[in-house]
Amino acid sequence: MKVSVIGTGYVGLVTGVCLSEIGNEVICVDKVKEKINILKDGNCPIYEPSLENFIKNNISRGRLSFTNNISEAVKKSDIIFISVGTPSLPNGQADLSFVEQVAMEIGKFIDDGKIVVNKSTVPIGSGDWVSMIISESIDNNNPKKKVNFDVVSNPEFLREGSAVEDTFFPERIIIGSSSKNAIDKMLELYKPLIEQSFNWPDDKARPISKSQKVPVVITDLTSAEMIKYASNSFLATKISFINEIANICEKVGADVKAVAKGMGLDKRIGPLFLNAGIGWGGSCFPKDVSALTYIASEYGMTPQILNAVINVNKEQRLKIVKKVQDEIKIVKGKTIAVLGISFKPNTDDTREAPSVSIMNSLSKLGAKIKTYDPIVKERPDSLTEKVKICRDEYDTVKDADILILATEWGKFAELDFNRVKQLMNSHIIIDGRNLFDRDHLKSLGFRYIGIGR
Repeated sequence: MKVSVIGTGYVGLVTGVCLSEIGNEVICVDKVKEKINILKDGNCPIYEPSLENFIKNNISRGRLSFTNNISEAVKKSDIIFISVGTPSLPNGQADLSFVEQVAMEIGKFIDDGKIVVNKSTVPIGSGDWVSMIISESIDNNNPKKKVNFDVVSNPEFLREGSAVEDTFFPERIIIGSSSKNAIDKMLELYKPLIEQSFNWPDDKARPISKSQKVPVVITDLTSAEMIKYASNSFLATKISFINEIANICEKVGADVKAVAKGMGLDKRIGPLFLNAGIGWGGSCFPKDVSALTYIASEYGMTPQILNAVINVNKEQRLKIVKKVQDEIKIVKGKTIAVLGISFKPNTDDTREAPSVSIMNSLSKLGAKIKTYDPIVKERPDSLTEKVKICRDEYDTVKDADILILATEWGKFAELDFNRVKQLMNSHIIIDGRNLFDRDHLKSLGFRYIGIGR
């Protein structure tokens, strides 16, 4: 099928590239010329494992192209994905200005029978709103032109760092529409994924066997939009819940890792997202929980659980600062090493990263901060310039009075702690992700402080 994807952020780029890999002709669109030029050269402007290889392969096969020309993409495509950002406004409301701009542009060039797919995470009711904007744009630009089109809600459930795998091997596909024609075309588009009939480089490593079909939920626009918000809000709730349990564990002397293991063996609960730490961040959870909270308030509701989820997450970052103060008392003038900048491993995304807010807070208290991340090499705009970006983990810990693990990159678990001990001024480690072997570090003479342990 002929597909265009407008917006080449994490979701849009992965979606477009993977749809080309399963045999579709895909045009990816972005207004940023520099980004499109990078992609045309077969390079990837973001870090996402395996993505760059798929970009190069599908450009060479002639199935994937990149452009700044939205009119060309809309005219040549049967299915048009809207995949632009919907960041939070200060009041928690989702900023739909990018979606609105794209919908207006689509309306200028859309022809009869095309399908517009909302891939962006948008508030409830946005499908009808996008349809209205496109219709108004058609009337404004071509008042005599009659165009029949459908709008579909098709939310994404991609985890940064494993987004390619999540696209090829989804746990479910959600299609929200009242149009049989649109539903049938979306099922045709996703058929190779639903039936797992596409070729994969290593069939032994397939998370889903070829004989296993991917579940498809077909529902209305509003329910599809709510599924996305409810899913992310629930996952954020699990993380905030286990962090609150961890804080109680510290008071009563329990080990949250044992508690989480015991809880996770209950099939009704499950083990995922029960890792205590310094809180959630990234581009999805913060804005989606805030947006759902705002939506509830618009309808006269007070979403008490969601408000608590947000508050617990904010406080969790402050608890790390408190742990530092408890250990070294006067923070001013002390050197603090922080391992990890990205909000999670296997991505270069630093949006709402707990590490950044922790470093900024400690810097305000007068500490000298040094940090290192395996992928993030440039200082995020949100990180104070007072923080020194180091060349590797050992340069980071040199002369440090305390070490904080902020992001659980696998390579940090393989640190030579004998060398770390020699390099540090004092031997205090705050393991913000409970990654390290506590007993091993204690045997080496470190003072180990975990989360909920």
